[in-house]
Amino acid sequence: MPAVTDKKILIVDDEPDVVELLSYNFNSAGYQVQEATNGKEAIDIAKNFNPDLIILDIMMPDIDGVETCRQIRNIPKFKETFVFFLTARSEEYSEVAAFDVGGDDYIIKPIKPRALLKKVESLFKRETKTVDDRTKIETKDFMIDKASYTVRVGEEVIQLAKKEFDLLYFLASNSNNIFGRDILLHHVWGADVFVAERTVDVHIRKIREKLGDRFIKTIKGVGYKFDY
Repeated sequence: MPAVTDKKILIVDDEPDVVELLSYNFNSAGYQVQEATNGKEAIDIAKNFNPDLIILDIMMPDIDGVETCRQIRNIPKFKETFVFFLTARSEEYSEVAAFDVGGDDYIIKPIKPRALLKKVESLFKRETKTVDDRTKIETKDFMIDKASYTVRVGEEVIQLAKKEFDLLYFLASNSNNIFGRDILLHHVWGADVFVAERTVDVHIRKIREKLGDRFIKTIKGVGYKFDY
């Protein structure tokens, strides 16, 4: 018998064979699973199911995966929910759009179920370690609190997507150190998550849109650093 976990996974795809394959593998691994075949159904199910991870196809009728993720991220309780995009599309603009709306990973079909299971297992293990190591970084006009996933600049509380927060926290906790994109990918996304280096640039841009340019500095040809 597989170990039973309290982690919930919502699988969203309009291809029945994909849904059946993923559901079987995640159920067999002990996860609680629900299924949806389109974006609207996924949003409705998520509100009651409260998944820890949503595996979301991009190419779906009516509401595509990118717009579905955007609507899900606009619901406060899903700000920190993990979202994996699962797609047959490998174009750069599709990947950038997926990360722009708060995706945590971008997986190209055909699916490798065992590799995906290991990736999800590693994801939840890292999350557990993060929860156990709660820390706050605070200065006169900046505060980032890992316990509550809160960022404050001056008197304003800023809402960040989970990977945006994780990236900002890593840089802030290593202030004035310069990190290349490969190092940031390793520490924030993990060694077992294969995403392009431009993913870092997309997330940095999103953070700057919300916090301004004063905190994260670009060191040309080297990488990024957090500067109080």
